[in-house]
Amino acid sequence: MKPFQIWIDADACPKSIKEVIFKISGRIECPVTLVANSEMFIPKTPLVKLVKVKKDMDAADHYIVEHVSSSDIVITADIPLAALIVEKGALAIDVRGEIYTTDNVQERLSMRDFMKSLRDSGMEVGGPANFDAKDKEKFTNALNKIIDKKMREL
Repeated sequence: MKPFQIWIDADACPKSIKEVIFKISGRIECPVTLVANSEMFIPKTPLVKLVKVKKDMDAADHYIVEHVSSSDIVITADIPLAALIVEKGALAIDVRGEIYTTDNVQERLSMRDFMKSLRDSGMEVGGPANFDAKDKEKFTNALNKIIDKKMREL
């Protein structure tokens, strides 16, 4: 078993991103844990497992933070979760390929909170653009780069 694993905040993760991760997992024999509050498809391999948590708000986030190690990679679009992961010393990457760092995650949290306050005040603000093939490609390239670096460090 490799000294790191990949965690997926799975409820909101696009299927195409999960498929990329499953393929990479098989190629490098890296364990993957999906954490979700609903059942979902996972490939039949001992490398991939699904942890189903209660439907409580942030239950998946709490589970991941509790179990992640500093050598792990977490896939999430949830900025507060990404901030906690970075704080623990692990790597967090967005489904669009952005790698969260101590330098950018606080900025992302501030922007998220600002946009929420605008929405709460009744202002209509646009959401993120639709997920597309370029996002998948950017994610795949970023994850491969991270994994290549981790594999060289072994």
